[in-house]
Amino acid sequence: MKTYNIAVIGGDGTGPEVIAQGLKVLDAASSKFDFKIEKTMFDIGGERFLKTGEILPESLIEDLKGFDAIYLGAIGDPRVKPGILEKGILLRLRFELDQYINLRPVVLYDKKYCPLKDKSERDIDFTVVRENTEGLYCGAGGFLRKGTEYEVAIQESINSYKGIERCCRFAFEYARKRNKRKKVTLCGKTNVLTFAFDLWERTFYKVSADFSDIATDYAHVDATCMWMVKNPEWFDVIVTDNMFGDIITDLGAMIQGGMGIAAGGNINPHGVSMFEPIGGSAPKYTGKNVINPLAAICAGGMMMDFLGEEKAAKAIEDSVKKTVVEKMESLSAGKMGYSTQEVGDLVVKFL
Repeated sequence: MKTYNIAVIGGDGTGPEVIAQGLKVLDAASSKFDFKIEKTMFDIGGERFLKTGEILPESLIEDLKGFDAIYLGAIGDPRVKPGILEKGILLRLRFELDQYINLRPVVLYDKKYCPLKDKSERDIDFTVVRENTEGLYCGAGGFLRKGTEYEVAIQESINSYKGIERCCRFAFEYARKRNKRKKVTLCGKTNVLTFAFDLWERTFYKVSADFSDIATDYAHVDATCMWMVKNPEWFDVIVTDNMFGDIITDLGAMIQGGMGIAAGGNINPHGVSMFEPIGGSAPKYTGKNVINPLAAICAGGMMMDFLGEEKAAKAIEDSVKKTVVEKMESLSAGKMGYSTQEVGDLVVKFL
C-alpha cells in the first residue's frame, strides 16, 4: 500500500476547522482507493507567535522538506500586525521551498452560485498559473527619509528569465494535460510596464514554440478582468506574474461561487508543494461550525492529484460537485443549510 507523508498546518482562525473536514475526506478516499496517509501536525500561526515570539523556525522548514506535501488551513490573526505572519510564514515557505507556481482552478459547479448573468458551468472552467516567487512580493525596495514629509517608498518588481521561463513552461504543459481549449493566455501590462512585461512577453512566445499544439494570446490585466466577467468562456489557462495573479484569482473565486469553494496549490514540481483554501482565516467565524469547508476539501483533492492519486482526486471533486448541486443552500458561511462538519459528512457520503 502506497503511503504519503503529509505535513498538516491548521493555522489560524477557521483553518483548523476546515482542515479537519478535509482530512476526514482524505481518510475516506484513502480507504476507498487503497493508499495510506500519514499525518504530522505542525503548530504554526498567530497563536504560536503570540506565545513564543517564533514565526517559522529554521529547523521546522528543514523538517517540512522531508514531506510529500503540505496541507495548510489558513494564516492570519487579527491580533498580529498585518504582514508579519503572511511574510514570515506564507511567503517564506513559498520562497524557501521554491514553490514557484501558484495554481488556481476556477471552476463553476452550479450556475445558481455564479453572479454573472447568463453564464453556466460550461462557461467558467479555466486555471490561473501565477508566478509565485518573484515580482513585487520579493520585498525588494525600501524607505528614504521615513516619517518625514519628504518620505519616499520604493517597491521593486523582480523578474528573471529563469523564473518566467519555468512558469510559462508549466502553464503550457498544464494546458496540454487539461486537454480542453488548449490555449494559454499571457496576462500582463506591456503598454506600461515596458521592462518587466517585455521580458515576460518575449519569454512566453519563446516557450510557446515548443508547444505547437497549444494556441496563445495576450490580454492586459485590466482587460483580463473585464473578459473574466463578460466572456469567461474565452479562457483555458492564464499565466501571469505574482501581483496580477493575486488579484485576478480573487475575481475568479467570485465568479465560481465565492471563497468558500476556491482552492489553490503552491507548487514545486520537483519538491514539496503546499495546498490550501484561498479564503483566509475568517476569524469572525472561528469555533462556530458554520464556515464552508469545501475549498479545503478541494485543496486536499488537488494535493492527491499532484501526488499521483488521480482517481481519488477525481472522486473527491465529483463528490464536492454533487454536494454543491444537490444539497447546499448557499456557499456562504452560516447560510449553507448545514454545519461545517455536516458538509464534510456529505462529501464523505457521496464519495
